[in-house]
Amino acid sequence: MKNVVISGSGLFTPTSVITNQELVASFNQYVDQFNAQHANEIAQGTVEALAYSSSEFIEKASGIKARHVLYKDGILDPNVMHPIFNRPSEDVAPEMVQMALAAAEQAMLQANKTAEEIDLIICAASNMQRAYPALSIELQQLLGASGYAFDMNVACSSATFAISNAVNAIRGGTAKVVLVVNPEFASPQVNYRSRDSHFIFGDVCTATIIEAEESCSSDNAFRIKGMRLRTQFSNNIRCEVGYTEHCFNDKDPLAPFFKQQGRKVFKELLPLVAGIIQDEMAQQQLTAADLKRLWLHQANINMNIFAVKKILGRDPEQDEAPLVLDTYANTASAGSIIAFHKYKQELNSGDHGILCSFGAGYSVGCLILQKC
Repeated sequence: MKNVVISGSGLFTPTSVITNQELVASFNQYVDQFNAQHANEIAQGTVEALAYSSSEFIEKASGIKARHVLYKDGILDPNVMHPIFNRPSEDVAPEMVQMALAAAEQAMLQANKTAEEIDLIICAASNMQRAYPALSIELQQLLGASGYAFDMNVACSSATFAISNAVNAIRGGTAKVVLVVNPEFASPQVNYRSRDSHFIFGDVCTATIIEAEESCSSDNAFRIKGMRLRTQFSNNIRCEVGYTEHCFNDKDPLAPFFKQQGRKVFKELLPLVAGIIQDEMAQQQLTAADLKRLWLHQANINMNIFAVKKILGRDPEQDEAPLVLDTYANTASAGSIIAFHKYKQELNSGDHGILCSFGAGYSVGCLILQKC
């Protein structure tokens, strides 16, 4: 069976940052306005008063301290509380494509690949700015790549599922060099009026180049030794908006926003994740002692700690299971790729690591990597 590698990675990070302190100040202003506006109903018991948020609450619940966003304007205004930006015209690439272009150029440079060598592009993210034409095809045109392209969505597992698709395309002979991009423009999906979720997501884009090991000329490539994908239906993480939304008589003002039942997710998803990783380790005849790095999904520090302890049987050493969510927040499918991009250089030839993402669906994607 043909060996396939990740030969390069790229990362686009927006320049605007929102700290927990800024987010909390805005939210608490909104709480004061809401409670004052509904003072009579609150006194009568027909409306529940809103409670303040705090930086301490956010960091304890998630490990998040800040997040990058494409558009900061509007998010911190208690009378707006969403990013403000213009609808792009048909001759202007939307934000997700522009983010992907920047990350792709980094990945191509690292992999020593040109756009002419790419014959498949997969745009994989938790949400798409439009249904069609595919964002990946627009990126293909801007890069000047050939072959074919498609978009795909497996929520927060989109990146690992896309890399697995790329591996299969290369082994099946339908592609030679694949570009996978994960543009996560998540800030418009956040309900900044919700104490339980106003802090969760940030914006970012990652990219990876996937190719046969025989064509690789990168000095920092990772062989994809094992892949394991799993899905299991759950309603505990949802985003409702679809093209039928405008047809409903009972308009739901919360429909565009991410929502989850966090405790159920933790209880149900984490054992599934740990089991899938352990099953693939057994398939590859690897033990915890063989693992040099765990690049895990960056949703919640408590989830990561649980997963790492289950896999290693102990607390991780520094940088053994790197966290990036403190400064990036939850970046959906891009999170584990950010960790991989930033914390792969120190590994030596032959070292093993696990790249794993998990999320809505439920979905879990686990890749066993070995430094070439």
